[in-house]
Amino acid sequence: MHQSFTQTFGIRYPIIMAPMFLVSNEAMVNAAMEQEIAGTFPSLNYRREGELAALLERLNARKAALHGLLGNYGVNLIVQRSNPLYEQHLQVCAAAKVPFYITSLGNPRTVIDTAHSYGGKVLCDVTNLQHAEKAAKEGCDGFIAVCAGAGGHAGPYPMQVLVPALRAAFPDKPVIAAGGIATGQQVASALVLDAAGVSIGTRFIASMEAGVSDAYKQGILDYGMDDIVLTERLSGTPCNIINTPAAKQMGYKQNFIEKMLSRNARTKKYFKMLVQLRGMKKLEKAIHPGTYQQLWTAGQSVEMIHDIVPVAQIVEQLLSELEDSRRRFCAHA
Repeated sequence: MHQSFTQTFGIRYPIIMAPMFLVSNEAMVNAAMEQEIAGTFPSLNYRREGELAALLERLNARKAALHGLLGNYGVNLIVQRSNPLYEQHLQVCAAAKVPFYITSLGNPRTVIDTAHSYGGKVLCDVTNLQHAEKAAKEGCDGFIAVCAGAGGHAGPYPMQVLVPALRAAFPDKPVIAAGGIATGQQVASALVLDAAGVSIGTRFIASMEAGVSDAYKQGILDYGMDDIVLTERLSGTPCNIINTPAAKQMGYKQNFIEKMLSRNARTKKYFKMLVQLRGMKKLEKAIHPGTYQQLWTAGQSVEMIHDIVPVAQIVEQLLSELEDSRRRFCAHA
């Protein structure tokens, strides 16, 4: 399954550099393609007029210049109605013939139809079998199994449960494991579970190419798995962040009025837009150098991260550790 996945998605190794809001950038995606994995980014990282189209033009040119290397890129689209740039960004991506998409938080139907019209592929973020069933009915090309421990919008189920459950229910769809993966040994464990590949985010925050503040990168090294907490206050959807003093001050649960507004049919769309806008502004302040607003998204895999190195070195280490795990497994088989 993982060989079919890599061939279909135009990469040599079954690794996706996960899309991370305000973290993923052009340098990271280029480095991922050069290492023959897939680099992705959220379209919402490029919100100014013309910015996304210009970036996609450069990425297409860079991909064409890889000269035999099998690297690729994809775009993450938030497809729920509370994203005011969704339709505009999809049109820009379609015009550039983006190779593949990752959809989050909504119905992927329009993205799937658009991508398939020119041969593009679509992976859908799912946290349970019900989400997967809906995405499969719309014709998606596979799933990102967002498991417990993932940075950002994490799911409730561990990889050892969600990935096999999805494979059993949808044997014709590749399942990409996401959440808590930062080493080659953990990549190997996902492949043993019959995942077609893995999606890794937090490990790449601690890279030379990431444009976030040095304090954020150092936080990835300094904090551990016990320091990752879920909050509803940042985007309205449960989101994993580092439990910094700023996170403690913000809080973790919506109050009664916030819950009421987010569930009311008349107000939920606009309230979610307001919550997400406020959350985006808080995160934007937190990633820049010199800020005291240490509000950082990350997953439980911070426990496994101990250095800040180039993307190329991260990928090299992942592949080396994966091969070591494969040899040890074969020796004990």
